[in-house]
Amino acid sequence: MAASPSPQAAVFSQGRSAVYEEPVGPAGVRVRERPRTEPAAGSVAVAIKAASINHLDLWMAHGAQRVTPPRVIAADGAGVIEASSVDAWKAGDEVVIYPVVCDWECPSCRAGQNVMCPRFGVLGEHTDGTACELLHIDARNIFRKPKELTWSEAAAFPLTFLTAWRMLTTRARIQPGEKVLVVGAGAGVAVAAIRIAKHLGARVFATSRSESKRKRAVEIGAEAAFDSADFGKAVREATGGVDVVFEHVGPATLGESMRSVVPGGRIVLCGSTSGPKAEIAMARLFWGQLDLLGSTMGNADEFQAVLDAIDKGVKPVVDSVYPLSEVEAALRRLDAADQFGKIVLSVS
Repeated sequence: MAASPSPQAAVFSQGRSAVYEEPVGPAGVRVRERPRTEPAAGSVAVAIKAASINHLDLWMAHGAQRVTPPRVIAADGAGVIEASSVDAWKAGDEVVIYPVVCDWECPSCRAGQNVMCPRFGVLGEHTDGTACELLHIDARNIFRKPKELTWSEAAAFPLTFLTAWRMLTTRARIQPGEKVLVVGAGAGVAVAAIRIAKHLGARVFATSRSESKRKRAVEIGAEAAFDSADFGKAVREATGGVDVVFEHVGPATLGESMRSVVPGGRIVLCGSTSGPKAEIAMARLFWGQLDLLGSTMGNADEFQAVLDAIDKGVKPVVDSVYPLSEVEAALRRLDAADQFGKIVLSVS
């Protein structure tokens, strides 16, 4: 778990908020009223229009994260500036939230490497999150909302698109024409990966246990989608092997992912939704000259690159929208793995 953020990175959720209170699953997140204050120096107050949930929120609700309640959930949010203590922003500006917690002042942050900050963290885990009526946050975490996105779409992309962008560009270094396999196509980060890889000129393939999700993956840019069961052989037969595998499932799929790549292939991982530990066939790793690449979140300049890609037509996929008052139902849908894309909370 990341160290506690510094005062410069303080985040305060106010007004009606979805608060994790006890580790009993989705029922442990409840809507509560929090007091309102004026933003501190260097901060802005954002009236949140929409927020979206992630597996991180679900794991916290189930007690799988070392987070002491109460904690307002959600890393992703978009809204309107209500008050600002800095000249760069004024009331009425429409914004999206960069979901990284950092101190902005350490050598890593000054070098543009926010993810290497000793106080690196994630909104909604290491600080209060965006599932609230009013969010006070460092003004450096604010970016202009893409005009072409609805509020739900604007809340759906920050964490997943930022994560997928860094995985595919900075870590895996994909090139136009390369073959990319996206595992677990229904998840928000996987949908982002399909969109981004296609935008970058890659040939995209996907896996899913669900036939309907495989069809949706093809609709949004994949050339073909494979059943998740023992997919390595089917992927090799259909593609000759892929150059990059985009992984977020972990133990349940990592072996098949390693079987899917060409010699010298890259497997980039941002999560492990099927468990914390995986066994690796070591001979396959070194005989295949494979790269296993870890990645999480992204830097502020990578977030700007995502916004530039959105301006060029890359769009998030919204699975469903729930009012803030129905946050438990939203988390239950995520828990059932029924979604394709992001589940959004409409706040105001």
